Amino acid sequence: MSEVYATRRSRLRDRCNAAGTAAALISRPANVRYLAGAAPQGAVLLLGRREDQLVCPVPPEERPGEGRPDEALALHVLPTAGGDPAVAAAGLAGGEGTDALAVEEHHLTVARYRALGSVAPGLRLADLGTAVEQLRVVKDEEEISCLRIGAEIADQALGELLESILVGRTERHLALELERRLVDHGAEGPAFPTSVATGPNSGRCGHRPTDRRVEEGDFLSVCLGATYRGYRCEIGRTFVIGTSPADWQVELYDLVFAAQRAGREALVPGAAYRDVDHAARQVLDSAGYADALPPVTGHGVGLEIDEDPQLAPSAMGKLDACVPVTVEPGVHLPGRGGVRIDDTLVVRPEADGGPELLTITTKELLAL
Repeated sequence: MSEVYATRRSRLRDRCNAAGTAAALISRPANVRYLAGAAPQGAVLLLGRREDQLVCPVPPEERPGEGRPDEALALHVLPTAGGDPAVAAAGLAGGEGTDALAVEEHHLTVARYRALGSVAPGLRLADLGTAVEQLRVVKDEEEISCLRIGAEIADQALGELLESILVGRTERHLALELERRLVDHGAEGPAFPTSVATGPNSGRCGHRPTDRRVEEGDFLSVCLGATYRGYRCEIGRTFVIGTSPADWQVELYDLVFAAQRAGREALVPGAAYRDVDHAARQVLDSAGYADALPPVTGHGVGLEIDEDPQLAPSAMGKLDACVPVTVEPGVHLPGRGGVRIDDTLVVRPEADGGPELLTITTKELLAL
């Protein structure tokens, strides 16, 4: 893996050199982990003129799931507690004779940015922008393997929950049980706060579980994800509780399912982000649900649960192969509830079988 991290840092260094900066300071934790193999609490990564250094406030400890720093990196631990690793890294860069340092302005506070500028006289700060995030969009097969295992864990946790008695239990209780099952099956933890929504809450994007109890005839929508070796996946499903679904529930579910299928089928290399969104959105829009639709149909996943690309009406750019994304259309009807169906997939060319579905729990409308 050391060669993988070295290659990633080399690609970033090439971008920096092309922009006229010989060194870069990486402070966003997900970006540090991507380039260094691990992101100890508070650590930053300095891509220097002479060597690359992981600058930490205290000696890093190896913890399960947090990765191990690339052995090719020099490790610099601050001599005194309470110092700022980013400021220390800027001082190291200045000490190497660097005249320009690229920094992640979108991650720095104003106070921290000013501190960086004052530590080394003559050191010019330049904006690195989202260069690392752009490198992270296309995943290698090792990264995709981590996502695949995370998806298997999430599928297993959800499948076990569906075999249990649900009526009378609260949204909050079910969410906690799902998160426990994720860990039991090997996840480092949930990829994001698990959402369980019943009855009038169902289908609501990002719903926070409440003490509402599951009742007969409810829609039950669940959205969860597992973190495995730092990589995060996502799955969302909707079910009916107890009895055969009502006609309106079947109609709404079939409509969202059709929209989700259209989005999945649009995931081909070269497809515009906005066209994938449009493929799913137009199915629901044409049925009169334009006002009930979320702002995005899906998004990238990886070391963070919400990465580029964004599958949205105004999104610019086109899909590449080996980009993992979610496709998650949904409709929520105030006072009645709704449906969300969410999968994590990897964009693959048609010659390789088309998009690879990582989350495989059935999308049939089950009555539990």
